[in-house]
Amino acid sequence: MSDQITVGAYLFKRLHEFGVRGVHGVPGDYNLVLLDLLPENGLYWVGNCNELNAGYAADGYARIKGLSALITTFGVGELSALAAIAGSYSEHVPVVHIVGVPHTASQQKQLMLHHTLGNGDFGVFSDMSRSISDAYTTLDASVDCAKEIDRVLRTCWIRARPVYIAIPTDSVHKKIDGSRLKKKIPLELDPNPKEFQDEVVRQILKLMVLDELHELVEKTKLPTFVTPMGKGAVNETIPQFGGVYVGDVSRPDVKERVETAELILFVGGLISDFNSGGFTFHISRSKTVEFHSDHMKVRYAEFPNVEMKTVLQQLIKEVDMTKVRATGTVEITNVLPKRERDSISQDITHAWLWPSIGQWLKAKDVIITETGTANFGILETRFKEDVVGISQVLWGSIGYSVGALQGAALAVKEQKKERRVILFVGDGSLQLTVQEISTMLRHDLTPIIFVINNDGYTIERKIHGPNASYNDIQPWRHTKLFDVFGADNSKTNTYQIKTRTELQRLLANKEFSDAKKIQMVELFMPKQDAPRALEVTAQAAARLNAQLSNRG
Repeated sequence: MSDQITVGAYLFKRLHEFGVRGVHGVPGDYNLVLLDLLPENGLYWVGNCNELNAGYAADGYARIKGLSALITTFGVGELSALAAIAGSYSEHVPVVHIVGVPHTASQQKQLMLHHTLGNGDFGVFSDMSRSISDAYTTLDASVDCAKEIDRVLRTCWIRARPVYIAIPTDSVHKKIDGSRLKKKIPLELDPNPKEFQDEVVRQILKLMVLDELHELVEKTKLPTFVTPMGKGAVNETIPQFGGVYVGDVSRPDVKERVETAELILFVGGLISDFNSGGFTFHISRSKTVEFHSDHMKVRYAEFPNVEMKTVLQQLIKEVDMTKVRATGTVEITNVLPKRERDSISQDITHAWLWPSIGQWLKAKDVIITETGTANFGILETRFKEDVVGISQVLWGSIGYSVGALQGAALAVKEQKKERRVILFVGDGSLQLTVQEISTMLRHDLTPIIFVINNDGYTIERKIHGPNASYNDIQPWRHTKLFDVFGADNSKTNTYQIKTRTELQRLLANKEFSDAKKIQMVELFMPKQDAPRALEVTAQAAARLNAQLSNRG
């Protein structure tokens, strides 16, 4: 058998090696010859309604399967996807962005082609992607295409960030040596400098002899907390799970427990505004060890180029739990607050909704929450075992969740696993990316979509302009959306829920909860009601803005 293979086929076989099957994107004349090669290389075309949605979907797919691929066309297509790619970069999600670009001869002659700026500059669009891509390549005659593909895909996997691959139309069918395919791309991490790693571990162990440990959950069985970005990252059914720490936005008992700890191992933590309660973390560096993907911090000392995974592996081997003092944690449950239990109101408030949802969730569910009230409300639930939480706490692009739902649901379908995929999205956010429901129908996906109908952008109302017209939206008839997208009514269910009793009955309905068909639930909630965490965060943001304005 000849080792000769086309560039396009080599790229797709390597993506298949990483577990990619469905490829997201939008067809365009510069990528069509590439798309022709998908089926013969074990991949299939998803086909999205626009490139932005495709980028969000690729993000959701990667969060389930570990890596995803997005194909767009030169200029107009790739630029439409960049807001999604930037979000994946921000939140460390490995997405391979493949762009079909014009024939190299056209570029060399600087022809005035469509999708260009008309100035002969064919590199201007790829340059825009460089700052939000951890690796970049153009598969033309100037490079070893097989080696470049392997390098870029390895970087995507190791660094967990987007990469950019441009492929000219004349390179797609170019023959190259495919002998590298006989071996898988090596994914071992480059070793840390031994003297630095040993010193990091030595210092942590020294601290642990005197103080308590915050992480290394499985071996230590000690109190474990997460930030909003880490929701679902640890098994929340373990006895030592203590809830979500968000600075001043935390529950008082969680806040006290974390901030009085004598040692905190902060693994992958990011102190962004929404992840830290408006920069209200109260944790001293003198009692903190930070683990990051490319550096470590032990109290006031920083160790660059020391990767956390191997440090944690060595730490787990060497820690002596007989020398570590353990204390109790905070009890986190899905029990309704007493005020809600005693209430005779039928209004579906956030204080009532989220503990109720927490009780309804099942093990292995995939829960996607939109930037808005849902992102903050989900913090009040305790997940069952192996529940995956997907959200965009740092990037915070409204509309993200609908595309991510499509990608995540497709990934779950490919895995052939019995698990539900559930979305909570606001009526305002839904209007940005609603078209992807059409893609879900086309691929026979069966998510449950909860649309929170609270008459506009409630998260924005809490930050500024509670009654401003710019936070209003045109009301939609949400239960008619499946009809708009041409759904087979035998494969869909829709519900309008306006009272607590109605929602309780729905959640208790076995047919609904089994999620064998795509379903939409329109939840009517009070316009100005918001989760406790959002109320506190909005107040903190307002105070911070006022302080900065006064300083100015």
